[in-house]
Amino acid sequence: MTLTDLSNGFRDDEQRWRVQAVIHDRLADDRDPQECRFLMWFWWQLSMSYREVSMRDLSLNVSQEKLAALEALIDAIRSSHAQIDAWAAGAERAFPVVEDPGFRGSLGSES
Repeated sequence: MTLTDLSNGFRDDEQRWRVQAVIHDRLADDRDPQECRFLMWFWWQLSMSYREVSMRDLSLNVSQEKLAALEALIDAIRSSHAQIDAWAAGAERAFPVVEDPGFRGSLGSES
């Protein structure tokens, strides 16, 4: 399954940005650098018409839970704008914002 058509499936830039924010803030956790790298390539793929990442890449490098979320997103993008909105709302409920413990710790060390 090719992913090069995904950038054309959004209602507008605002909808694409919301989906990208969900991926960035809730799925891409840099504590797992390999998975994060592939999720961010997918994030980029949502704005590009050339190949950044394939489904095979994702299936080999992303956890089953997140892969299922990406597959649902791809189906939504290819179905309707309303389904994209529903996916974003559901993903925001299902995945908490990734907290960077190093950043949080550095906030307490400033005097």
